[in-house]
Amino acid sequence: MTFASIIMPAFNVQATMRETLAALLAQTYPDFEIIIVDDGSTDCTPGIAAQFAADPRVRVIRQANRGLAGARNTGIAAARGDVIGFCDADDLWEPQKLARHVAHLNANPHVGISYSGSALMDDNGTLTGQAQRPRLHDVTASHIFKRNPIGNGSAPVIRRAVLDQIAHRPHHETLRDWYFDETFRQSEDIECWLRIALTTDWAFEGVPGLLTRYRINAGGLSAATDRQLAAWERMVEKLTPLNPAFFTVNTPAARAYQLRYLCRRAISDLDAPRAQTLSRAWVAQSRLPLVEEPVKSIVTLAASAALSAFGGSALRNAMMLARRFRPTGTVQ
Repeated sequence: MTFASIIMPAFNVQATMRETLAALLAQTYPDFEIIIVDDGSTDCTPGIAAQFAADPRVRVIRQANRGLAGARNTGIAAARGDVIGFCDADDLWEPQKLARHVAHLNANPHVGISYSGSALMDDNGTLTGQAQRPRLHDVTASHIFKRNPIGNGSAPVIRRAVLDQIAHRPHHETLRDWYFDETFRQSEDIECWLRIALTTDWAFEGVPGLLTRYRINAGGLSAATDRQLAAWERMVEKLTPLNPAFFTVNTPAARAYQLRYLCRRAISDLDAPRAQTLSRAWVAQSRLPLVEEPVKSIVTLAASAALSAFGGSALRNAMMLARRFRPTGTVQ
């Protein structure tokens, strides 16, 4: 019986999947399987997956495209492990990551979702010097809603029991259960984590260290902010009936953090009008980010203003200032 399953969704990832799979196969914890879910790729992804399937630890499932949530759901349905990790096909796991999470879960039976920080890398796989350094302990549903300490989809390792507890099958689904909501093409991670936090008693807890390398894709960022905000708002609308009082109290601050995050994406894409619009929006929604994370919030506002007034050169100077203040929370 395999103890750990690692699910790798793969859609047209021929450029990065070899490196990702090599990192997963190099895990120091020995008892694992890798499930590659080829989500309808049209490039060389199927051939590369087939090469790795010669390793007995690797299985390949091919399906018509269902999106990231659908690929993860297919992988969960096929997984044999008591714990399940996820790694997107353009990210990397450090060799000790799985061992650290397995030890953490074994030592803490109340913890259902174990995660870690992540080092950020660019399109070429070069570390940027920035990182997601999330809150590790005493994580509540409010923290998840506002700041999503898990950070990215390649960070968590989760007990199978947690996923079984939230499993459901829509009336139109004939193949297997849903864990992630496949109607979401964005915000599917936070929707799942918040649903777990609101409907189960499992604890979220992180382990120290940057155990994942998370790839930040450059270009075209701000073009997606409208869609991402719409998906986030739909997530709030969907989950509000689970606990209306929770959302009444926490939504303004959570929305401000989400808008601030999208503002930072617009700044990264040098979209000054969008950055200014989002700056005004998150400050109007709630001042809590200024209270809880004053340095990061002020730097974001300054960068947006500099980009609008002076262009990219001023932005670069503002980013140099930001790097002097390494945040302890999630990069968002």
